[in-house]
Amino acid sequence: MNDKTDPQAKTSDQIKAERHKARQQKVKDAVDAKIAKAQREKGVLLVLTGNGKGKSTGGFGNITRAVGHGKKAAVVQFIKGNWPCGERAVLEKVGVEFHVMGTGFTWETQDKEKDTLAALSAWEAAEALLKDETIDIILLDELTYMVSYHYIELERVLDALNNRPPMQHVIITGRACHRAIIELADTVSEVQPIKHAFDAGVKAQIGFDY
Repeated sequence: MNDKTDPQAKTSDQIKAERHKARQQKVKDAVDAKIAKAQREKGVLLVLTGNGKGKSTGGFGNITRAVGHGKKAAVVQFIKGNWPCGERAVLEKVGVEFHVMGTGFTWETQDKEKDTLAALSAWEAAEALLKDETIDIILLDELTYMVSYHYIELERVLDALNNRPPMQHVIITGRACHRAIIELADTVSEVQPIKHAFDAGVKAQIGFDY
């Protein structure tokens, strides 16, 4: 009986490692092919929508990234009101232009005429930014509500987005984004809630929620 081990035989761990490497190589090849194909540069319209928490936070993350790379950024905040905004406190110090619709949440004012005038004023600031070739990236925070509540005409929004400088990036946040804006967008992410501390009686806290 020959009980010598074949020196060429592979162990179970070696076989698993080779299979893993082969799978990862296929993934790499697929990613490399996509990178090679995606060589066009243009201004990207990003929509962050859905009922989950983090849409505005994600938008501000993009603005911070852009500023870190020396890009010129601007922010228009709809429905936020005048309560403290940590992101604004930081970003204004590094030259980010802010325009804030100061009436607050619609369910607080309960004054459609006042809200409409405030929304239009903020949108006029947004329109000016959307014509400014020196602005590399704009965050239109909570704009979706202005369209849903009919404070700003959808066609007016679409026209401004379509006619902005070709290399200008725009981020739109808010729930229930109109399908026409979603169709126009280059990238759309939907944030969905699994759990939320507020539902368990935890109040919004400075430094975490705003």
